[in-house]
Amino acid sequence: MTAVPTIGVLALQGDVREHTRALEAAGARALNVRRPDELERVDGIVLPGGESTTMWRLARSFEMLEPLRKRIEAGLPAYGSCAGMIMLADRIRDGVAGQETVGGIDMTVRRNAFGRQVDSFESAVELTGMGDAPYHAVFIRAPWVESVGEAVEVLGRTESGPSAGRIVAVRQGRLIATAFHPELTGDFRVHHYFADLVRRATEEE
Repeated sequence: MTAVPTIGVLALQGDVREHTRALEAAGARALNVRRPDELERVDGIVLPGGESTTMWRLARSFEMLEPLRKRIEAGLPAYGSCAGMIMLADRIRDGVAGQETVGGIDMTVRRNAFGRQVDSFESAVELTGMGDAPYHAVFIRAPWVESVGEAVEVLGRTESGPSAGRIVAVRQGRLIATAFHPELTGDFRVHHYFADLVRRATEEE
């Protein structure tokens, strides 16, 4: 049993420091991951918010795309926020030509679905398995989930605004994703949830 899991943060672009701080608050040991050999040292991985096309191109440049795919296919727990959600999607809409993902979650995600930077907003979200109080979620150039496969559990939907009811949090096995940025709020329930998932995964191996 790994009492304190080592969880990597893909440190190519995006909210790396914020996720590192949130993971440590959740009782995990955080490790920045930029190379394939560093990926082998972690019990789980976070794909942070940022810009999904930039993240994809950098992952290819750093030769991380295929190693990420292989480790996730082999059972490595992963959490993706915002751009990270897009990276974990099997299918994307409104991506750029040739845009690839790591994949793993049987879902279709629409990139920039809630609008551009000026359309950023906050909304209450009820999150399954993360306490009774609604989560105050921050959406910045956020995607949403348009459809999910049978193996995917919907963990949360937006509750207000013109796009109320949209799927913004999901789980499939050891993979979770949110369209919002919990690393920016000071409410680390999502990171606690993921850290517990990683701990359970290490116990099973």
